[in-house]
Amino acid sequence: MNWEFQFLNWIQDHLRGDLMDRIMPIITKFGDGGIFWIIVVLLLFIPKRTRKYAHVGAFALIFGVIGGNVILKNVIARPRPFWLENGNPLARLAVTDLTSRLSVHEGTGIIPEGRTVMELLVKAPKDFAFPSGHTQASFAAATSICMWSRKWGIPALILAALIAFSRMYLYVHYPTDILGGVLSGVAYAMLALAICNKLFRNKPWDGCYGKVRAKAPAPRH
Repeated sequence: MNWEFQFLNWIQDHLRGDLMDRIMPIITKFGDGGIFWIIVVLLLFIPKRTRKYAHVGAFALIFGVIGGNVILKNVIARPRPFWLENGNPLARLAVTDLTSRLSVHEGTGIIPEGRTVMELLVKAPKDFAFPSGHTQASFAAATSICMWSRKWGIPALILAALIAFSRMYLYVHYPTDILGGVLSGVAYAMLALAICNKLFRNKPWDGCYGKVRAKAPAPRH
């Protein structure tokens, strides 16, 4: 785990600056609660030609909530990088985290030996770290969009990657949390595609396969 803290601390020491401090909290908001991606998926339900992939995206996001946020996070129970509980001397403590947690866990208000303090730019998350929910939802939805159209899917994947990086920049996730979010998000999208292919195999309405069926030629008289 030391290499992960070294990587996060390298970002803080070499990439953090005033401009990035303004941009990264904005980018990370696109992943908050998956709301942005939910809206995108709902919009895909409107045109007939995109309804299949709207279903894929919806299923993928639901799988992410159940598999990632409900099950994996609580089973693995990995502390956030800035939490006092992780006990790694390389981990930096967040100012907002100190004010709300240090007196509860230590009872003294004294920073543990070897630990340094940093400013957290977003509200301190209270749930566990692995996998990154922001990353998972972003890649689940972006992969679903990419299955429909590279024109829209590639920008979606770029945004997903920026959201993933923002979570490390903001010191709320480890690199392996991000990797877990990417892999699980893509896997959920692939699983959702397989399910939708079977679920809508004989669906009568146009657009169930992502395209409008050609009309039958008029009978000759």
